[in-house]
Amino acid sequence: MARVQPFHAVRYGELAGPVERLVAPPYDVLGPAERDRYLAESPYNVVHLTLPDDPAEAAALWRAWLAEAILVREDEPAAWRLSQDYVGPDGVARTREGMVCSLRAEPYSTGAVLPHERTHAGPKEGRLRLLRAVRAHVEPIFLLHEGELALDTAGADPLFDVELEGVRNRLWRLPDGAALCGSLAGSPLLIADGHHRYETAVAFHEEDGSEESAWLLAVVVPTRQEGLTIFPTHRLAEGADPNGAEPLDEPPLAALEQGVGPVLYRGGRTYLLPAGPGELDTRLIEPYVRGRVTYTPRAEEAVAAVDRGEAGAAFLLRPPTIEQVQAVASRGETMPQKSTYFYPKLPSGLLFHPL
Repeated sequence: MARVQPFHAVRYGELAGPVERLVAPPYDVLGPAERDRYLAESPYNVVHLTLPDDPAEAAALWRAWLAEAILVREDEPAAWRLSQDYVGPDGVARTREGMVCSLRAEPYSTGAVLPHERTHAGPKEGRLRLLRAVRAHVEPIFLLHEGELALDTAGADPLFDVELEGVRNRLWRLPDGAALCGSLAGSPLLIADGHHRYETAVAFHEEDGSEESAWLLAVVVPTRQEGLTIFPTHRLAEGADPNGAEPLDEPPLAALEQGVGPVLYRGGRTYLLPAGPGELDTRLIEPYVRGRVTYTPRAEEAVAAVDRGEAGAAFLLRPPTIEQVQAVASRGETMPQKSTYFYPKLPSGLLFHPL
């Protein structure tokens, strides 16, 4: 089963400046313009490490920042509480809680950590080059624990309290971190976000062979909390074949709100796609999609793109449930690309995990 433990974290020190200028979203959601914006925030912004021009450059910065006390190492191993206050795409305010810890990277075949999505070779090659050079995990991955975690910090002030892209992120040391890590023994963990980085860590440990390389930075989020939600990622396609779908008289957004099945919007017409109980919308729509597909988390944007003629069809999807994701993973299967949209993303730059 999955093994987690406290770790000697590296974090930004006072010499690095305001934390608001140091943190950033994960590397894989930043386009060129966003990358440039965060790089300009501070010469010490985490994007200098997560998206460098060259891995050797990131390695040199990592060593220099440690030597200059821009980055400081915690004296004692610890696990941490991460609290994220956010308003989701549905307009509802929530708080999601998780524990930051060190996770042992093991092949999926052990059953300790389970995936739910397919990965691609390109991103893993880039992350592996970076990990080889820096020899530190500069971003956490996001995992689900089926159950609860008593993440109590007894009213203590957080070490960091920072807003990033509209999400308030607070971080505390957990006084009982070792016990909380121990409470996870015997249960598998499910990757919510970070499949490429996890598989990179497994590959790196296999080639490096050291005990240190077997561990990576993770945030474990218990499933039994109202703040954990999955949102859908809607599809925009060049075209669609509505054969077999049910024509509707109502607008597409109103049809989606009924939650009966995925909705197709094409040529000003709305269609309901047939759906059985427990079926994944991302699989149900596959026979109807024609041509290239792009994605958006906002249904209204998908409809507007069709109305403007920028897409031939919009497929508006219902979100998968936690139970559906767990069932797919437990069967050793994977879901189609962008089947889940866990919001908010984890921040990068609060903690680092050296090897």
